[in-house]
Amino acid sequence: MLGSFPPQQSRWSMNFYYPNLQNDMWRIMGLIFYSDSDHFLTDNKKAFDEKRIKSFCTEKGIAISDTAKAVIRQKDNASDKFLKIVEPIDLPLILNQLPVCHTIITTGQKATDSLREIIQAEEPKIGSYSAFTFFEKTLRIYRMPSTSRAYPKSLIYKASMYEAMFNTLTIK
Repeated sequence: MLGSFPPQQSRWSMNFYYPNLQNDMWRIMGLIFYSDSDHFLTDNKKAFDEKRIKSFCTEKGIAISDTAKAVIRQKDNASDKFLKIVEPIDLPLILNQLPVCHTIITTGQKATDSLREIIQAEEPKIGSYSAFTFFEKTLRIYRMPSTSRAYPKSLIYKASMYEAMFNTLTIK
C-alpha cells in the first residue's frame, strides 16, 4: 500500500505510516476488520497504537510505504497539493523484497500519479484496478480514495470502498 508522504513530524501521533490523527486510514481499517473505528486508538484516544497497527499489518500481509524517498513541502501543511517529489521510491528494490506481492494499492491521487511516473499502467477509477507488467511480473494497481479528511467523502463511504477491495483480494 503506497501513500504520498506523511505530514510534518509535529503532527504525528506515532512513528509509523498514516500517523496524523486527522487521517482516517486506521479508523477505516478498524471498521473493516474489527467493526470499530476506534480499534487502533490508544486508551486515551490521543494517538494511534503503533504496536497494534504493526502487528495487524504483519498478520494481514500488508506492506506500507510512501511513494517517495524525499519530498519538499512547499507550504507548511499536510496537503498533497503542495508536495513536490524530489526522489521517488525504488520500486524494483521494494518488489524484490516482496516476491509474493501481486497488488499495489495507492491511497489517493498524488500517490497514484507518483507511482504511474514509475510504471506504465492505465489509471484505474477510484475503487478499481488496472493490470500492469513490471520487470516481467504482472501486478494490479488499485486506486483507492484518499484517507485524508480533506477528501470530501464520509468515513463509511471510504471504508466500504476499501472493504470491497480487501474482499476481492481475500484479505479479511
